[in-house]
This record gives sequence, structure tokens and C-alpha cells, in this order.
Amino acid sequence: MHVQNSHKPHLNCDFTNWAKSPISHPNGQECVEIAVTDNAIGIRDSRKPDGAVLVFDHAEWNAFVAAVESGFFRRQ
Repeated sequence: MHVQNSHKPHLNCDFTNWAKSPISHPNGQECVEIAVTDNAIGIRDSRKPDGAVLVFDHAEWNAFVAAVESGFFRRQ
């Protein structure tokens, strides 16, 4: 897997331990996996482990999680 990280060269993107939620869809067709390093979070499609990886620093990830928990993305 190649992670292109030109905009965040300071992040450790050596993602080796990927995890999928234990409550993900049983047939595995709609899952993402998350990996964490000391200063980055990687997210990928579980069906395409060699595909693209979204990379966030911890502040960005925490802001995303807070927005999800607050209902910011809830459909009206």
C-alpha cells in the first residue's frame, strides 16, 4: 500500500494494525477499517486494502468525531 502524504509530511503513516468495527455489516460489503499511529489516523475501504487511504491528524479526527456525535451530519 502506498500512502501519498504530500500535504502532511510530518505524519507517521506507517499503518500496520487495521481494525474494523465488531458491529459492521455481517456480509462485509459496507465497512471501513481504521488504523492509528502516534500522530495520524488512516481510514480505508475494507474491500480494497491496497486502495486509497484517507489520512487525518488527531485534531482533525477528534473534530470529525465530535461533529458526528453532535448530529452535524444528520439528514434533515
